[in-house]
Amino acid sequence: MTLENKRTSSHFQINELLVFEEGSPGRRAFDLPPLDIPAIPLSEIIAPALLREEIAGMPELGEVDVVRHFTRLSTWNYHIDLGLYPLGSCTMKYNPKINELVARLDGFSMAHPYMPAELTQGALEVQKMLETCLAEISGMDAVTLQPAAGAHGELTGILMIRAYHDSKGRPRRIVLIPDSAHGTNPSSATISGYEVQNIPSTPRGTVDIDRLRQIMNDDVAAIMVTNPNTLGIFESDIAEVCDIMHSHGALVYMDGANLNALMGITRPGDFGIDVLHINLHKTFTTPHGGGGPGSGPVAVKKILEPFLPVPVISLKSGGSYAFEFDRPKSIGKMKAFNGQFGMHVRALCYILANGPEGLKEVSQTAVLNANYIRSKLAAAYDLPYDAPTLHEVVFSDKLQTRFGVHVGDIGKRLMDYGFHPPTVSFPLIVPGAIMIEPTETESRQELDAFIDAMLAIAKEAEENPEIVKTAPHSTRINRVNEAAAARKPVLRWRRS
Repeated sequence: MTLENKRTSSHFQINELLVFEEGSPGRRAFDLPPLDIPAIPLSEIIAPALLREEIAGMPELGEVDVVRHFTRLSTWNYHIDLGLYPLGSCTMKYNPKINELVARLDGFSMAHPYMPAELTQGALEVQKMLETCLAEISGMDAVTLQPAAGAHGELTGILMIRAYHDSKGRPRRIVLIPDSAHGTNPSSATISGYEVQNIPSTPRGTVDIDRLRQIMNDDVAAIMVTNPNTLGIFESDIAEVCDIMHSHGALVYMDGANLNALMGITRPGDFGIDVLHINLHKTFTTPHGGGGPGSGPVAVKKILEPFLPVPVISLKSGGSYAFEFDRPKSIGKMKAFNGQFGMHVRALCYILANGPEGLKEVSQTAVLNANYIRSKLAAAYDLPYDAPTLHEVVFSDKLQTRFGVHVGDIGKRLMDYGFHPPTVSFPLIVPGAIMIEPTETESRQELDAFIDAMLAIAKEAEENPEIVKTAPHSTRINRVNEAAAARKPVLRWRRS
């Protein structure tokens, strides 16, 4: 058996025909007894203008048809329970099933956000405990769990920075963002009303301190820095960056998307960060992808605590928990309710299961795995920055472009070997970027299989580039017109 089909040969092959094109008149998934009361037309209960017209030609299906259809679709999809997701910066790690079990306990899953605090003390205690844990892990003083995703957390953090400067009577207009920062940072700053100014990286891949000193002035509100940055490189001058910003009365926002490399080793608050968001779906194993639900809590130092979104959870003198709304400096609500509660339960389970030493080992293993891949692929793929990397490594397609093979081709060919592609074409400061993050949850056997596939593709690019340029070949859908798929997506079924 060849390497190419070794991981895919066990996939069950079935008819490509969609269930929408199947069915026969009279099939049904249930059989209700006859009505023993007079039937009332639906139009007499609901205004006709609010009723959807019947969809012509909808297939009639039995229960077994429907179950098999969705089971079949599940086998076509690639997911974290099937194999490695090497997406750089996205940190797609395995989701422990015990976390899922606890989040589904009736007391948690059936709790409604409109229930009074006296009936949800357990849920509030979970959230308060998670806030305490995240503050300790990050070295910060207070946490809000409201933000529903990382970018939502960015917006929350920058709005708090804006409120802080406004309270000083000195509104500022500029946010500095290194070119190695996370991709959503410029958008979050712009939406918050700031002008974005870019800071270039040094040849080593870190923030240019000299350039920062030159452009720094009293009109700068903050810098948004990702650490480790999107090259996987630790910003070794971060304490100096913080000193420069603070000397001008500006604040430091850290994108916590890459916290998976730091837990238990160092804390952002200890090297001067004022505010950061934490992706529970990246660092603390809550489900990631598929549109959510994400979770992006924000941790702050004391100076920003008055501006946290309301409500905040407080412990009353009698030992019970309550929501506190009377906070005049708050930026207000960032979400209808206090965050994605199910994700909070899962994240707390993960933190308590690992404990301090376990979380440290998570980071150490993530760094080890990434550097293992780096060492094995360094001869086959260009490494644009030779600085030490932590939890992820960025290669480029420079060696493969000699044969007409580009990063997108490499990603698509990897699908033939049974792997999800890594992040491609990002970060933008690396042309033809191949960004790989294996996380700590992958075994050496899985890493070796991925490495073998990447080495095989590099060899194909040199000896048989056409097979890479026309990939994928073994997937259910072969290469598509990506421009047309983006501009003219088919979002609904129509009977043919």
